[in-house]
Amino acid sequence: AQHCQAKRYSWAMENMTAEELLAAYAAGERNFSGVNLRGADLRYAHLRGANFCGANLSRANLSGADLSEADLSGFTFFRPSYSVFIDLSEANDLDGAKLSEADLSRANLSRANLFEANLFEANLSGANLSGADLRGANLRGANLREATFSGANLRGASLIGADLSGAELIGAELIGAELIGASLIGANLSEADFSGADLSGADLGGTDLSEANLDDANLDEVVNSYGRPKTAQALLVAYAKGARNFSGADLRGANLGYANLSDASLRDANLTGATLGYANLSKANLSLANLNDARLIFANLSGANLRATDFSAADLSGANLDGANLDGVIR
Repeated sequence: AQHCQAKRYSWAMENMTAEELLAAYAAGERNFSGVNLRGADLRYAHLRGANFCGANLSRANLSGADLSEADLSGFTFFRPSYSVFIDLSEANDLDGAKLSEADLSRANLSRANLFEANLFEANLSGANLSGADLRGANLRGANLREATFSGANLRGASLIGADLSGAELIGAELIGAELIGASLIGANLSEADFSGADLSGADLGGTDLSEANLDDANLDEVVNSYGRPKTAQALLVAYAKGARNFSGADLRGANLGYANLSDASLRDANLTGATLGYANLSKANLSLANLNDARLIFANLSGANLRATDFSAADLSGANLDGANLDGVIR
């Protein structure tokens, strides 16, 4: 990390044993930026306020260590091909630690105290953060792909622009968290508490939201700046939270079977090949929408505005069209 260069320790990138490190720390030294501590056993070590900026801590065991107020930003390992496997499980004091741009991929941080830690743009892909305390943590732009946050406390954390694709957040607490523009594609969010969270612009495609708490959450989040939902799941979540205008949405091939979209505006939407069997579209505005090859069996379209809607090759068997505006419908 370039910001570490000006404060490099005199033996930067030279090998240092755990014993040498602890002796230097006991003697009052705090600047260990750039040192090589690969594989060091520092379990339960007291290293409060130490500077490890740009250090090599790959495969180090720091479980139970006190790293509160420590600077671990940008720490690296010699060869990018190595897996890190850093063990910080049950680290009692990482609160306030500086871990921005740090590579913690596949690290074990289960039950770690990361209260208000700075993990800006850190790489935590595949990391185990189950049960971790991440209240108020800065995870903006972080790589959290396939990380495990089950039971973690992320209350008030900032995850703006973070990549949580495929992450596991079962039972996680995200009350008041910021997830603006975050990617949650394929994430497991079951039983997670998002009450009061800001998910504006977030991508919830393919997520499991079963039994999740979204009370008072900002779900303008699940539609882009044009108000268009990105996925069927996003549309349904937005609708459930009161959104009704989905004009121009691109939902080709979406599965909206049995969905309740009564009174929704899907004007000029692209629903080519979509599944809408048994859906409630009563009084919906589908004017100019493309429903070519869509499946609408037994859908409720009573009172809907279907002016100039394209139903070519669509299956409308059993659909209720009572009172619908059929002017210019394409069949």
